[in-house]
Amino acid sequence: MTEFFDALETRSHDQREDALFSALPVFLAGAKQAAPAFAKRLGGIDPATIADRAALAKLAVLRKSDIMTSQAKDPPFGGLADPAALAGRRVFQSPGPIWVPEDDRPEAGRATARAFFAAGVRRGDIVHNTFSHHMTPGGFLLDAGARALGCSVFPAGVGSTDLQVEAAAGLKPSVYCGTPDFLKVLLDRAAEMGKDLSSFRKALVTAGALFPSLRSEYLSRGVSVMQCYATAEFGVIAYEAAGPNGAPNPGMVVNEHIIVEIVRPGTGDPVPEGEVGEVVVTGFNPAYPLVRLGTGDLSAVLAGPSPCGRTNTRIRGWMGRADQRTKVKGMFVDPAQIADVTRRQPGIARARLVVTRNGEMDAMTLHVEPKAGHGLDANAVAMALRDATRLGGSVTVVKPGALPNDGKVISDERDYAK
Repeated sequence: MTEFFDALETRSHDQREDALFSALPVFLAGAKQAAPAFAKRLGGIDPATIADRAALAKLAVLRKSDIMTSQAKDPPFGGLADPAALAGRRVFQSPGPIWVPEDDRPEAGRATARAFFAAGVRRGDIVHNTFSHHMTPGGFLLDAGARALGCSVFPAGVGSTDLQVEAAAGLKPSVYCGTPDFLKVLLDRAAEMGKDLSSFRKALVTAGALFPSLRSEYLSRGVSVMQCYATAEFGVIAYEAAGPNGAPNPGMVVNEHIIVEIVRPGTGDPVPEGEVGEVVVTGFNPAYPLVRLGTGDLSAVLAGPSPCGRTNTRIRGWMGRADQRTKVKGMFVDPAQIADVTRRQPGIARARLVVTRNGEMDAMTLHVEPKAGHGLDANAVAMALRDATRLGGSVTVVKPGALPNDGKVISDERDYAK
């Protein structure tokens, strides 16, 4: 049995760089012709001159706020997509909202298949896919990757825990994919229902932090769990690879067919190897040409190749947000959403969302200060919070002046080392 998905994963550094930066000028030239907003952004720069990392680093970083502004002025895609390439594709909504055309190229499916393969999943496995198949791309992204690898997929989607337990007990899938904590929900509920989910032996998780304690608990229950780092715009950016004993090798291997940079937050300047910075990605999707998109996520490059033999750059995985946008239960929560809550509840003077862990689950509490002379109904605020974020959370009303005056709207207080 081969150790790698394909030969691309073991190319030399120079071979990979040559392939990427030989393709980039051609891609940029096509994008300049097809997407008017991209052409405006590139300006008078000749795509043929963007043929190495130094030249790429001179281009401005594209921010999601820029995309939101462009799409609001010129809906739905803000001139950043190629209209001729969109026929037959799905369109997804990313928080903001941002409209994201589906990347249905074979390369996209293979990119996700790499993550499954590195997690030990093989052709013929049955995958229980618990990502949403509506509005957001997660369900379709993982579905495409598993099927590209030759797996059968059960599109379980989100929620309906009891029905999912019943289905898994009957179908006996060997692989779980979804958010890190929902697997525990399924296993715990199965134990309560007297159902056997011991068929789960492997898992690929994303859209949330896989805490070491949770990974250890899964291993004690017979499930080897690997994680990947993915976004709506690019799919799987990097993934963990299992070592000979099934434990993850250090870091995450960057996927093929994309260019990843780590830059100093707030700038477009690449940082030295090992320094923490913002993940900036350039993809090659002709329908949605995103060049130097700032993800807002923090990471750092790990020195040297992975012990697994894959030769692409390794990053340390997701290390938090360069901004205050925070992922909770697999969904991003943005400071703008908290501002929306305060607008809906005019009695709020200031608000601060605190994200913590309740056991192995994400939890969030909105701390609110009332305006002078105003009372606050915590239940009404909680309903506004759910409407704005699509997530449940508790509300704590604090005394005026109790919240720190530090400009922070979202405080992520989860301990990622435990």
